[in-house]
Amino acid sequence: MSGFLSILNVDLLVATIRLSTPITLAAIGAVICERSGIVNIAMEGIMIMGAFSAAVAALATGNPWIGLLVGVLIGGVFSLLHAFATITLHLDHVVSGAVLNILAFGLARFFLILFIGHPGTTDSIPVSLGEYQWAIPGLSKIPVLGPVIFNQTPIVYFSFILIFFLWFLLFKTKVGLHIRSAGEHPLALETIGVSVVKIRYLAVLISGLASGLAGAYLSIENSAAFTEGMTNGRGFIALAANISGGWNPIGAFLASLFFGFADALQVRMQVFKVLPVPAEVFIIIPYVATVLAVAGLVRRSRAPKAVGTDFMIERQED
Repeated sequence: MSGFLSILNVDLLVATIRLSTPITLAAIGAVICERSGIVNIAMEGIMIMGAFSAAVAALATGNPWIGLLVGVLIGGVFSLLHAFATITLHLDHVVSGAVLNILAFGLARFFLILFIGHPGTTDSIPVSLGEYQWAIPGLSKIPVLGPVIFNQTPIVYFSFILIFFLWFLLFKTKVGLHIRSAGEHPLALETIGVSVVKIRYLAVLISGLASGLAGAYLSIENSAAFTEGMTNGRGFIALAANISGGWNPIGAFLASLFFGFADALQVRMQVFKVLPVPAEVFIIIPYVATVLAVAGLVRRSRAPKAVGTDFMIERQED
């Protein structure tokens, strides 16, 4: 018991924030996307493309900031494939997302061989964004909260800003009202002269940019290289965080923190060997937490009424 209590400290909270960051970014992107009516399970694939392109760009230029920008842009471009498939071609949202996830795995391996010369992992980038530790004067000295919130790396700070920016966009602006209307009553939105197609494309693009940023975090801030499989199911966990958080950016962030805590806890339990059990027992903790959270909270959450539906077919029927 004393061994378990010894890992419950500030370091665990710091690890929770950092491990939850990619989940948070993808989850708040999923909130915007699904609020517009588009189911997005392609976030895993978008994160892969963002992580790979960020690492390669950082390697090619020696500048992690350029890598960050490229990773975000590629994530946005790749997400537009999902938008084109679901909105323009009227494909099933889940099928489109699954296909894009498979495509991303294949493209990452192909480009690894093409650009790096071998599959598996890229070379290490010269400087990672994780080396930019930004301590906010004064605030970083606050006990507990200081090192956890105010002494972080760049993309962690960006995630904090995005949470509140996307919440404000969704609930306090006309664009946000249109996004929510597209996911609840798209026909009503169309009757007032607002293009549901454009709104849904915008929402999917925002989701892609956020997921691309999540991927970039994994490869050029949390580590210094891209490795195949480094997303490790975080895109799917982000989808669970979106549902558990009630399709709200702040709720998705809190759910992501829960999953990040479970991940940080299992890592520290392995390192400190708290229990004499195989490591595989600890590895499954985040995934068990995901199942329990979704099972416990999904009944309390109400999905957007028109999510996953084909607006154009409904309009033709009417």
